[in-house]
Amino acid sequence: MGCTIKPEEIKRVKGLGFLNNKGTDLFNGRVITVNGKITAEQTKVIAEAAEKFGNGDVEFTTRLTVEVRGIHFDNIEPFREYIAKAGLETGGTGSLVRPVVSCKGTTCQYGLYDTFDLSEKIHERFYKGYHTVKLPHKFKIATGGCPNNCVKPDLNDLGIVGQLVPNVDDDMCNGCKKCQVETACPMKAAKVEDGELVIDKEACNNCGRCVEQCPFDVIEDGTPGYKIYIGGRWGKKVAHGQPLSKVFTTEEELLDTVEKAILLFREQGQTGERFADTIARIGFEEVEKQLLANDILDRKQEILDAQLHLAGGATC
Repeated sequence: MGCTIKPEEIKRVKGLGFLNNKGTDLFNGRVITVNGKITAEQTKVIAEAAEKFGNGDVEFTTRLTVEVRGIHFDNIEPFREYIAKAGLETGGTGSLVRPVVSCKGTTCQYGLYDTFDLSEKIHERFYKGYHTVKLPHKFKIATGGCPNNCVKPDLNDLGIVGQLVPNVDDDMCNGCKKCQVETACPMKAAKVEDGELVIDKEACNNCGRCVEQCPFDVIEDGTPGYKIYIGGRWGKKVAHGQPLSKVFTTEEELLDTVEKAILLFREQGQTGERFADTIARIGFEEVEKQLLANDILDRKQEILDAQLHLAGGATC
């Protein structure tokens, strides 16, 4: 029969999170899960909505959202109203901050911080808080609990990786022939040389596996923190994100730096380019300099009020 919906209506509902099934009047409704974690009650409501308004199929996207298939155009608003009773909403499209992706660092044996808690804060502050702020292109954020990088933080516009920087007490080292720290290090960054433990800072990824491994308390503890990668991108043109030189040791400073990156992208990005392109054009060193200073946050309202990126035109 073909699609009978006007193009402007297809564009409008796409902004609400409904993607047209080409050649039909049916849509996939994209349900936001905040960070890939939903309750049993929410799961039940999504299943009911899929049967009531869609074709009964539910799909999981690579960005940890849930799509209900086969929703007729006339059922879009009833669908939204139905899932809203469980605190759920649709969205996740456009040149905006996209829904955050989180690994299971909260419960994982290797997790170095509460990834669900941090990703919920990012969702509220940047996905919802910046939902009316147009950007040059989509802006994807991932929170990874450790350097295992299960959510591929360095392939997102901004990625966060948990850190545990080992605190080494050289005075406690006995230069053991079989060093427990050296054995525990998956990066082979720790070695005993000339009777002393040496950690190669370039090779160490601050995974924290060496902490509390030495029976003589050479590394009794570590300093928790976060590493930020910027400018990653997956797709037709792959770009690996680069890490900022600083390990951020407070959540406040981390979140402020995330906000600076979004504001920098809005102000200095050209409409249609991804953050990776903006960084390549301006230069990583200059971008890092701005992100580690406070000028961007000082001009926050000015940047938000600027009439920018009012027309689309993605270049990738």
